[in-house]
Amino acid sequence: MNEIVEGIFKAIELIVTLDPEVIEIATRSIAISLTATFIAALLAIPIGALITFLEFRGRRSLINVIQTLYALPTVLVGLFVFMLISRAGPLGFMRLLFTPTGMVIGQTLLILPILIGLTISALSGVDPTIRDTLQSLGATKVQFLTSAVREARYAIMAAVVLGFGRAISEVGAAIMIGGNIRGHTRVLTTAISLETSMGNLPVSIALGIILLLIALVVNILLATVQHR
Repeated sequence: MNEIVEGIFKAIELIVTLDPEVIEIATRSIAISLTATFIAALLAIPIGALITFLEFRGRRSLINVIQTLYALPTVLVGLFVFMLISRAGPLGFMRLLFTPTGMVIGQTLLILPILIGLTISALSGVDPTIRDTLQSLGATKVQFLTSAVREARYAIMAAVVLGFGRAISEVGAAIMIGGNIRGHTRVLTTAISLETSMGNLPVSIALGIILLLIALVVNILLATVQHR
């Protein structure tokens, strides 16, 4: 119990004093996760829209596979990306291993199925009357998909925030791909893992509280936008 209380006070101290190392780690965590979420959203929204509104063979099976990938272990994603960008891998010449860019790739692949699946769910909830109206007005496929996405934008925004939360909280892929290098690829989750292994529980708790505060701020921003 004393360690928890000490961790809370330590978190307040680190935040109030703007500890340079903590600010650096937190900033890197946010930057990597936001970049991965942005890229994943750019891919997931059009893919989800096409899967929702296009009829093709195996559509139901594809959706089932996407939903199964919600629970994709982060270490498997880390292993796949590691093999892909390691020196012996097909993208080894790009030297992305143990870099923030490599971590972005890993987080993007991790949250992509989640964003695609939730985009499909959001678009499936669009009022059928709106779909019929768009079709009766002679909307092109692009106009139809754009209008449907606009109609479901708040549910899609919630999906994007959920993807960001999944990205910033993962640790397995971050360690395997980033290597937890101080001043280069160390993020909040890997720092928590390191400090815990070293027995620095108050610092671990402090970093965990900071991670939760970031997630809270993001959700408050989303709620504000949805309310407006």
